[in-house]
Amino acid sequence: MIIEQPAFFLRWLYPNALWRMDPNDHAVYLTFDDGPIPEVTPWVLDVLDQYNVKATFFMVGDNIRKYPEIFEEVRRRGHRLGNHEYLHTDLFRPPHGWMKWAQYHAISRRYRVVMWDLVTRDYSTRLNGRDVLANVRHYARNGSIITFHDSIKSYEKLQYALPRAIEWLLKQGYEFKVFP
Repeated sequence: MIIEQPAFFLRWLYPNALWRMDPNDHAVYLTFDDGPIPEVTPWVLDVLDQYNVKATFFMVGDNIRKYPEIFEEVRRRGHRLGNHEYLHTDLFRPPHGWMKWAQYHAISRRYRVVMWDLVTRDYSTRLNGRDVLANVRHYARNGSIITFHDSIKSYEKLQYALPRAIEWLLKQGYEFKVFP
């Protein structure tokens, strides 16, 4: 649980960051880190379209530079954009969920820092797609900010877990929202 859901000390360290949205709202917020990636992002977009779900993509500036057409496709399909490194948006998520306190203080003056309530761990070499799905099923709750990774490293697990996670969340009655 310490990995899938953030430890108390992290929430204490970054007190004004968004860790979870309204716990009284039966909604979740899907987020994707590390894209855009040509081998993965178009597939993710198609899955989201299939279920009529919008998400927030925390993108890496160098990947946007390399694949601007995919970046524009994410925007064109109506998803929310966030900064995972080097992108000028109003949402920011630090790589690996960590930054020095002085960085946090400076960044939080300009950006809304969005962390997570649930990391699926789709990047882990110790987990498979079923494990990733199990993390969603076990830890999702009202207001959860759920983090997947839009990366080659996560792709195989994402292919298994993402559609099944969306279907399960829908069956549980969750609404999918993006950050205002």
